[in-house]
Amino acid sequence: MKEILWLVQNTLSVTFKQKKNIILYLFMPLIGIFISLIAYGSDQKMVLHVGIVNHDESRITSDTIKFLEDLENVKVTKLEESNVREKIISGELDSVITFDRGYSESVLQGEPNYIRLTSIKGAEVTGFIKSYLYQYIDNISTIGKIANGNQQAFDSMYKGYQKANFSLTTKSLADTSKNNDMTYKTIGFLIMIMLMSAGNMSEIILSEKENRTYFRLLSTPINARTYILSNVIVNMIVMIVQVLITLTVMTTIFHIDLNIPYWEAMAVMFLFALISVGISLLTTSFANNRSAAGALQNLIVLPTVMLSGCFWPVEVMPASIQKVANFLPQRWTLDTLTKLQDGNTLGSLYLNIMILLAFAAAFFLIAIYKFSRNQDTRNFV
Repeated sequence: MKEILWLVQNTLSVTFKQKKNIILYLFMPLIGIFISLIAYGSDQKMVLHVGIVNHDESRITSDTIKFLEDLENVKVTKLEESNVREKIISGELDSVITFDRGYSESVLQGEPNYIRLTSIKGAEVTGFIKSYLYQYIDNISTIGKIANGNQQAFDSMYKGYQKANFSLTTKSLADTSKNNDMTYKTIGFLIMIMLMSAGNMSEIILSEKENRTYFRLLSTPINARTYILSNVIVNMIVMIVQVLITLTVMTTIFHIDLNIPYWEAMAVMFLFALISVGISLLTTSFANNRSAAGALQNLIVLPTVMLSGCFWPVEVMPASIQKVANFLPQRWTLDTLTKLQDGNTLGSLYLNIMILLAFAAAFFLIAIYKFSRNQDTRNFV
């Protein structure tokens, strides 16, 4: 036990004596938070700028325009027909609604017409306007149908419609989607950093083998198993600290709600830390030097991180790629966190937990077998 503690202390001391390693291992994961804040941190509401061209001077048209002006997040600007093209192309206006002569008459007849909607920004803009405007026009045109051309009857019903007092009760629900997206993006970046950190820490084995430090250590009461175990412990300490710092900064400084208990997030990331160590030992066991280990690490980490959806939702990828993602531990880690945010309990996700443990066990067993068969390491295990 003393040998393990000495090796752990020595490795941590040598590693973090260099200030660049402090930045690399402890502060690099925080970059994911800043990326998430840039991508999802804006709370600004979108305001639609709508231009109005009125060729039909009437009370119905004026009331329709007033209805648009009263809509939340809509800014109405009146303009001339000659300026429509310029305002739309320049982007000053999102859309322009033109009321041609005969609009009010068509509404009175119960068949609304003579209205044009111009936009170059697609259904995202026009759909919002149509959903409110067309419903309002349909209500008025229904009154016109009932009046059946009787102006006095229409005026009476229309006046009553304008003065009608409708009671509407609303309740606001907390929108957790943005926090979930920010958490997903941050954890995805953290997963990549953890894999890279574990790989770098495990390369210490090859480094000390190259400079013969490893073999000198074996001439002492320290054996190969103790040496490897100490490296695993150092790896786990570094990654747990990475997770602690990232989750704490997220929740306390930037006030990003994880929407799950803190300890559950820690538990899931602890499992992935084990997987990261297993992968790092696996790459080290197949490499003969640090250069080969670094190349193998890049070959494994970067493609799998992208395929598993750490940088973007896996749902946006083709179905064939999504099937490949199901064989990657990063995908199951993110899936577990997402399901926890959706309200599932950690106990109900036993299948996910078992799969993550199976990944960790498989990587460790393969690494142990490879180390034991590698004569160059003189029986690491």
